[in-house]
Amino acid sequence: MDAAPAVPAYTASAGSDRARTRTREADRARARAAESLAPPSVVDATRKAIEVSLLGGERKYDRYEIAELADVPVERCTELWTAMGFAIPSDPDAANYTDSDVAALRVLKRLTDSGVLRPDVIAPISRATGQAMSRLAEWQVSLVTDFVLHALMDNRRYPGKWPGGSASDAAHTPGTDAGDEPFDEETVTSIVVQTADALLPMIRDLQNHVWRRHLAATSERILLRTREGDDSRPFAVGFADMVGYTHLTRRIDITDLATLLDEFESICARVIAEHHGRIIKNVGDEVMFTADDADTAALIGIALQDAIGEAETLPKIRVGMAYGDVLVRYGDAYGAVVNIAARLTGAARPGTVLVDESLAQQLTPPNGLSTRMIRPVKVHGYSRLRARQLRKKTRWVRSDGERPARGGRSDDESAE
Repeated sequence: MDAAPAVPAYTASAGSDRARTRTREADRARARAAESLAPPSVVDATRKAIEVSLLGGERKYDRYEIAELADVPVERCTELWTAMGFAIPSDPDAANYTDSDVAALRVLKRLTDSGVLRPDVIAPISRATGQAMSRLAEWQVSLVTDFVLHALMDNRRYPGKWPGGSASDAAHTPGTDAGDEPFDEETVTSIVVQTADALLPMIRDLQNHVWRRHLAATSERILLRTREGDDSRPFAVGFADMVGYTHLTRRIDITDLATLLDEFESICARVIAEHHGRIIKNVGDEVMFTADDADTAALIGIALQDAIGEAETLPKIRVGMAYGDVLVRYGDAYGAVVNIAARLTGAARPGTVLVDESLAQQLTPPNGLSTRMIRPVKVHGYSRLRARQLRKKTRWVRSDGERPARGGRSDDESAE
């Protein structure tokens, strides 16, 4: 007997309901534990421990002192600080900066003085770096916070497992629920510091390795273009968008939504990397990617549809792509090509791939793909946008196994 099809994560079943109930109970326990970290004394002690661990010291300089130490005008310091995404204290005399902040500003000054960076690009580069690091930090802190909360609750159930447990912790019976009472300052600080000391060096080393690999890959692409005498940047831009995402978010809980997004992003990252494309960014239910040529982009678009279609837990996607000159600025892409790709994505039917005329003309046969002209698309900013539907070639064969005669259906036409 055939196995029953897998039940999508966002549909109801007795087993999945029980699993979600257990997950929600665990989430509520963790939420109670997180709320118990709120007492001011614990928050203040934890903040100081984190600053010492991450920044190498406490905040001790105001904006005028750091400007003097770094030999950078105070207005420039303020501009760079906000560009990196950090808030400026309303009190100008507030001690907000550390020795590490002074060192970072000195590095920026040396890069400018040496001519490596022009003064007019320092703020945009700081902004791009700050935005990228902010997203990365959100994920990393969530990971570490999860670990810390589990460690705190473990310490309460099994006193002595982590150093620094207090006598009040020992009064709890092992295995009982945790999270109803505030954690004490000593326990929280001890576990936070130990976790930071253990995990952050590993995360830093991994992050540094991935960064260097991307530097190498990007350098290779730029050197190849230079060798071929092509210093322009025409390439393909694409978007893959989950269908019905807004409606879906109203029917599933946060835990299922996180699982859904993780699977979607994981599949997209794998497919795009396997076909030598690059992810520009993920925006909720949508991923934006680029490819150096039209053939690569076309293969990515079809492969994304195939991979998502095989994932029974995910809704269908639509893909839109365009080709042409693109402005690449600090890791993001801009221009009419980007806008056209986004508009085509919104106009595509679920499970299909739409490309603009420019990308279709760049395709190099034979590549196993074909395009079909569709009616001009009316979208915002483009009243009659010419587009084609991209699909796999299907050889149509008669029931007797013979190929159709001339004048019959062509090889490039679908057998639908």
